Amino acid sequence: MSITTDRIEARLHSLGVVLPEPAKPIANYVPAVRTGNLLFVSGQVPMREGKLAYTGKLGAGVPVEMGQQAAQLCFINVLAQARAMLGSLDRVTRVVRLGGFIAAVPEFTLHAQVMNGASDMAVAVFDDVGRHARTTIGVPSLPGDAAVEVEALFEVA
Repeated sequence: MSITTDRIEARLHSLGVVLPEPAKPIANYVPAVRTGNLLFVSGQVPMREGKLAYTGKLGAGVPVEMGQQAAQLCFINVLAQARAMLGSLDRVTRVVRLGGFIAAVPEFTLHAQVMNGASDMAVAVFDDVGRHARTTIGVPSLPGDAAVEVEALFEVA
């Protein structure tokens, strides 16, 4: 299924989403790499206006709903990186895979619900081509004490 020109920007606008300026890398990596028709976007944390918007651990002060909001914001930041690399999100032909890292206490088991914040946003933005494979992993900590980090793999034209 192909996405028509300007459809994604219009969809983002209808969802009330304004893509931020893409964050600069904080270490020795690049934000995105394209090889052939694949675009890999490095993990993005829930940054808003240059600051981490969601910190801490799920199951220790960060409720699931807040984790979902963090995952959604991470995906918005993924989209900002993809747009910067591609020039237009209309070039995305498929969201292939999302990877989610959830900072959580060992007893926390609702990682999948947290990651749904990113997955639901992918489908809201891209419709059926936003349906993707996914891995969600609980981790003891993330850079800057971020609550969530999301990476993505897109098929692009």
